[in-house]
Amino acid sequence: MRQLLNKLRRYEIQIRKAINSQMHGNFHSIFKGTGIEFDDVRSYQYGDDIRTIDWNVTAKGHGTYVKTFKEEKEQTVFFILDISASQEIGVPGKQKIDIGKEICGVLALAAVKESGHVGLIGFTDRKELYVKPAKGNKHAYQIIRKLFNYQPVSLKTNLNKALAFSLNLIKRRSVVILVSDFIDSDYFDSLRAMAKKHDLVIIHLSDQRETRLPKLGIIPLYDNESQKTVWVNTSSRFFRNRLGKSFHRNQDQLLEFCKRNQVNYLNINTQEDYVPGLVRLFKLRNKMKPKSA
Repeated sequence: MRQLLNKLRRYEIQIRKAINSQMHGNFHSIFKGTGIEFDDVRSYQYGDDIRTIDWNVTAKGHGTYVKTFKEEKEQTVFFILDISASQEIGVPGKQKIDIGKEICGVLALAAVKESGHVGLIGFTDRKELYVKPAKGNKHAYQIIRKLFNYQPVSLKTNLNKALAFSLNLIKRRSVVILVSDFIDSDYFDSLRAMAKKHDLVIIHLSDQRETRLPKLGIIPLYDNESQKTVWVNTSSRFFRNRLGKSFHRNQDQLLEFCKRNQVNYLNINTQEDYVPGLVRLFKLRNKMKPKSA
């Protein structure tokens, strides 16, 4: 565990230096939210973000009005991590589940320095792990230890259920960082509700085996979630095309959702260094962050 903590601290410092030196920004932007707490309305002025227009007041016919916000003194950051068996794909030590845990650990260390409270929800097809939001480095280390020591009860995935209980659990508007491979269906309504209620960030984990299996002929493949073995012809053009199309269709749907709902999206492949990806995420949020008026 000590070696892991040293690695995560090193990555957190590395990202912080990149943000400060390359972008003249800081960690605060990713954990900050969007103004956050409603304060009042005022007349629209040239240059105001159209997303802040209060259409109910404007509809009364006395001019165009925008909402103003006051900055909350303390921000809550929630990590929601998929720990189902579908995450156990990849090279040992660099499976999707390993990368997801590391990303949550790195960002937890950063968040406690820049934010108020940090919490964690781990899910499969049920709520597996819950760490109540709290402050400080000691709390971040507690999150990391619990995350890396926890053994899930269930193997299956149910994103819709996970989002439903997360929406019920997280009462106050928060920065929600959802980390999953999103291999599931029928969850977009709940995801839309999450994006509407909270400042949502999606980190999409993937592995090259989901799109490019080696041509090994007919081989048995074990499904971690169903615990069943199926035989597939990995050399079949039909099978390989279907495998790739399924992944890209899923990714395209996520990307389209994020564009429509103003959600930050980042894809992390297990074969790549995730630190540059997180730096890009900070950069994007620095650019997109609305003025709090």
